[in-house]
Amino acid sequence: MKNLSTIDEFVLLGLSTDPDIQTMLFVLFLGIYLLTLMGNLMMILVIRADPHLHTPMYFFLGHLSFLDICHSSITIPKMLQNFLSQRKTLSVWGCITQSFFFIFSGGTESCLLSAMAYDRYAAICHPLLYTMIMNGPLCTAMVSAAWVMGFLNSLVNNLCTQNLQFCGPNIISHFSCELPSLFPLSCSDTMPNTILLAGSTAFLGLVTLPPILFSYSKIILAILSISSSKGQGKAFSTCSSHLTVVLSFYGTALFRYISPSSGSVLEQVVSIQYGVITSLINPLIYSFKNQEVKAALQRILRQQICVSG
Repeated sequence: MKNLSTIDEFVLLGLSTDPDIQTMLFVLFLGIYLLTLMGNLMMILVIRADPHLHTPMYFFLGHLSFLDICHSSITIPKMLQNFLSQRKTLSVWGCITQSFFFIFSGGTESCLLSAMAYDRYAAICHPLLYTMIMNGPLCTAMVSAAWVMGFLNSLVNNLCTQNLQFCGPNIISHFSCELPSLFPLSCSDTMPNTILLAGSTAFLGLVTLPPILFSYSKIILAILSISSSKGQGKAFSTCSSHLTVVLSFYGTALFRYISPSSGSVLEQVVSIQYGVITSLINPLIYSFKNQEVKAALQRILRQQICVSG
């Protein structure tokens, strides 16, 4: 990159230039990051420790928790460092690397959420055939496909980004390096990169959204056909957590990567939503709203008390 660039680093302006506000933001985002790590690690450990959770749904959920740890760890540690540092810089190569892993984890998560929607469709609409439909090889193939698609989507966009020259200015009005924020700083023609990013994001949406829409249309019809209100509530509770995550993640991510960058406060708010908040609320949603996870936690705590006693 040094041979292609006339600048060596970018300056990340972050969320505020006021030292007092930066200190408050450091405390806030440090707390969010620690809660994100603890919540998602708890989900992974509970799923691995309790045999009752060794089902396709929690197989996907374990991968989602791992992705949330990765997704938040790509940007938040550097953000925390910049809150306490006078020199808020990141090298050109480091910036492109950060954008690569951010798009990689985000694209993988969108594919994984689509797979989880199909899992909920199979569980609610075909409960007697669920174990046959969502067998081990299919679940492994779906998760592997999610990782591959996320990797290829990120690889294509970032390989093309490495051909850009950055001649200045080098100031990014954001707290992280995302491709929509990098393109306006290049002195090369970024129109092909912009079209590629919007096209690949739209393609990923077209691949992952139809299974979600299909699954939930069938799920809604199946729930409405249940005669008892108790049965309807139980069926809806099994997919409400996933639907909440989908709406939170997809709406903000698609807006950020399809619309042109303007450096506005709204873009930072949107990025915080899908890059920080979603990773925090996922384990909270799936633990507080899920009776099986609560029961598993109680069993593990009772076992620990018996062992220590």
